[in-house]
Amino acid sequence: MIITRTPMRVSFFGGGTDYPEYFERHGGAVLGTAIDKCAYHSVTRFYSGLFDYSIRIAYREVECVKRVEDIRHDPFRECLRYCGVERDIEVGYSAELPGFTGLGSSATFVVGLLNALHAYRGRFVAPLELAHQAIEIERDILKDPVGCQDQTFAAVGGLNLIEFRGKREIVVHRVCVSDARRRELEAHLMIFYTGIQRRSASVTKGQIARVSENGDRLARMRAIVDEGHRVLTGSGPLSAFGALLHESWRLKAELDAGVADENLWSLYSAGLEAGALGGKLLGAGGGGFLLFFVPPERREAVRARLARLPEISVSINAPGSQVIHA
Repeated sequence: MIITRTPMRVSFFGGGTDYPEYFERHGGAVLGTAIDKCAYHSVTRFYSGLFDYSIRIAYREVECVKRVEDIRHDPFRECLRYCGVERDIEVGYSAELPGFTGLGSSATFVVGLLNALHAYRGRFVAPLELAHQAIEIERDILKDPVGCQDQTFAAVGGLNLIEFRGKREIVVHRVCVSDARRRELEAHLMIFYTGIQRRSASVTKGQIARVSENGDRLARMRAIVDEGHRVLTGSGPLSAFGALLHESWRLKAELDAGVADENLWSLYSAGLEAGALGGKLLGAGGGGFLLFFVPPERREAVRARLARLPEISVSINAPGSQVIHA
């Protein structure tokens, strides 16, 4: 049995500049981190001659089919086809957090499945190449209007500044901070679940259509990536990081009306009123998880103000997709 573990991610700055529609003309970058909340894939060989099906896949549903083409779950089907697996295989999937919530789970799914299938076939694929393959499947084969940061974080892991210079030119810069600085950053992060699940495509289509119109906003969002990196790697107070999150989120919300509705703005405002210095909706927007940057002494006040929302804790700088059993 092959088992892979693949992280989800939290993006701090630069989301929106990681779409080829933007970075192939202007260059893009993001600052973010893989987190310790993961998805798991298991791959097992079985002998289809003993069954009335050739492929079994298990996720929220179970599909037992005779041909790859008969699989209803699009990413499962296309990943199996991409890796040349046609029969005699059983694949299972589970995740620690729900999908369609802004943590890059769709890309995590594809990266983890590709890694498992390659391992099953006896092949090692380097992390960045794994990211490129996942981008190809999501954007070119499945035609999903996704960015390119999620696949990269899922594949390479870490706390990174990632530059997008071209569709096949992604450069990962590890953010080198001390353990004390990393713990300080983690102590300022609070993440709450809004209870709203949404497919990012429903939000990103509008943003992509307005890339030219939003040129100045996106350029400023790209610049904030470098400013956030300087704050994080410097020795000064981290409060400036929170202020940059607030500025970046306001710019993101201006990209398209679908990014945040009145209810989401109300939740965000409640967090600020309780003591958060900044924050954002994770992912494309529209729902999912809400990140706040909160001085440690104000955490309880924010938690009390948002008591009706489930809270999760995360550790940052998690490793990328790994084969943990073979």
